[in-house]
Amino acid sequence: MSLPVLPDAPLIALHNADLHAPDPRGLCHLLLGGGKVLWIGRDRAELPASLGAQVLDLEGRRLIPGLIDGHVHVTGGGGEAGFRSRVPALPLSHYTRGGITTVIGLLGTDDIARGPRELLATIYALREEGLSAFGHCGGYHLPPATLTGSVRGDLVFLEPLIGVGELALSDHRSSQPTLDELLRIASEAHVAGLMTGKAGLLHLHLGDGPRGLDLVRRALEQSELPPRVFQPTHVNRRRALFDESLELARRGVPVDVTAFPVEEGEDAWSAADAFIRYHDEGAPPQRLTISSDAGGCLPCFDDEGKVCGMDVGKPGALLETLGELLDRGVPLAQALPVFTSNAASTLRLAGKGRIAIGADADLVCLDEQHRALHVIARGRLHRRGGKTCLHGSFERAAD
Repeated sequence: MSLPVLPDAPLIALHNADLHAPDPRGLCHLLLGGGKVLWIGRDRAELPASLGAQVLDLEGRRLIPGLIDGHVHVTGGGGEAGFRSRVPALPLSHYTRGGITTVIGLLGTDDIARGPRELLATIYALREEGLSAFGHCGGYHLPPATLTGSVRGDLVFLEPLIGVGELALSDHRSSQPTLDELLRIASEAHVAGLMTGKAGLLHLHLGDGPRGLDLVRRALEQSELPPRVFQPTHVNRRRALFDESLELARRGVPVDVTAFPVEEGEDAWSAADAFIRYHDEGAPPQRLTISSDAGGCLPCFDDEGKVCGMDVGKPGALLETLGELLDRGVPLAQALPVFTSNAASTLRLAGKGRIAIGADADLVCLDEQHRALHVIARGRLHRRGGKTCLHGSFERAAD
């Protein structure tokens, strides 16, 4: 999947970058143009002034691929405590401030008041503002919320849609799908992926229920569908659930950890803790991703299923998790793929997740505190010197 070039993507020369692509490349110079990486070299290229290139000297700072957030409520999530609990949509700069240059939008509990039309329109709006945006059809419930009347139709005929989700399992808010229903939707996604070259995966919300990933295990045992079709998320919300996900990852299932806040003593793993445990257990590193649940409601429920408190997922959680991993001694080359190349591979996003000649010009320069100093998305500077320089259409022009 790739996006059209923005008409005003300029020529940008990046000097003295400590390049992590995500593998470390050392000190490099880069030339960007037309939204793509045009050249990477050890020696600085002298460009004629007539080309009018913007020049940015990174002074030896780390340059990484733009982060890919595979689970974002771009229309806003929530709604479990009445209409007033619906979370507003996040503006453009909230993503780029967190180093995110690609988002995968989806619907959650509310796939009625917020449906596929609004989701698709919001994806198109983010694209017009310079972000790379894709999405999933469906939501928590069955039958899946679609525009064409079927999962396969949506994925085949609606270019931005690449999978189905987040279909809820082991959660009191779900439609309590049966194994046959799960297999039917997964097969629709898989076949549509074959027809289009899209990811064609089923993105699964996992709740706190004791059944955990049982349906996914049974689906693998009783069908011919490849394990890569099933992508459970929020697997770090319970420690036992996380252990289940390790087993599935070894069987070929891509698993997604959520960067949500975890209280001390809670029966959950933070995203950083989950990352470290995943690698310590020797699970396949290429099958792990981390997403933010940005814009989604993070509710707490009492014993009767009533909301007793809530928070909101934040896109800055990804960069914060990366910073925590680095502060805990994890090498950048080991930490980066879960936010970049692993996500691009799992979601089949061509040109994303790596810095290479011909790849999309989605780049983030980190400062010494692991914050986004400069952000380039689709070849345009969205953030420079720690300040936002491109805002969304209805944002106040101030950071």
